[in-house]
Amino acid sequence: MSDRALICLWYESDAESAARFYAETFPDSSVGKTSYAPADNPSSPAGAPLTVEFTVMGLPCLGLNGGPHFKQSEAFSFQVTTEDQEETDRYWNAIVDSGGQESMCGWCKDQWGVSWQITPRVLSEAMSNPDKAAAKRAFEAMMQMKKIDVAAIEAALRG
Repeated sequence: MSDRALICLWYESDAESAARFYAETFPDSSVGKTSYAPADNPSSPAGAPLTVEFTVMGLPCLGLNGGPHFKQSEAFSFQVTTEDQEETDRYWNAIVDSGGQESMCGWCKDQWGVSWQITPRVLSEAMSNPDKAAAKRAFEAMMQMKKIDVAAIEAALRG
């Protein structure tokens, strides 16, 4: 775990379960050390899990069991680039089918409220396509989707 910079995510009380889910779902992900509250505090009693170190796709993170005071929002999200529809489906379905929620344009939330953008590479490339008309068609197609449909984005690019 980096000792210089990492992402800290606030969970109500279940950071360990979230870390395990991420490690089981995404490559280059793992669960590290759990630290326990040395004394009673507003979010947990002494001895309860307080933080858990984990990595999501190579990004060092710290899960903090901070209680119900703050909630996750779309202001922070993990963006996962996928190579094809199969990989897109695998990640999307893992998140949504385990208690998460679908949103629009490739966004979804996991059961802990953390937002994810499951973004096929073809969509990212379409947005920067020098052919502005093709980029617009792909963008307009994306705006109608929840989970991104790779074939539909490719068809929009072709016109």
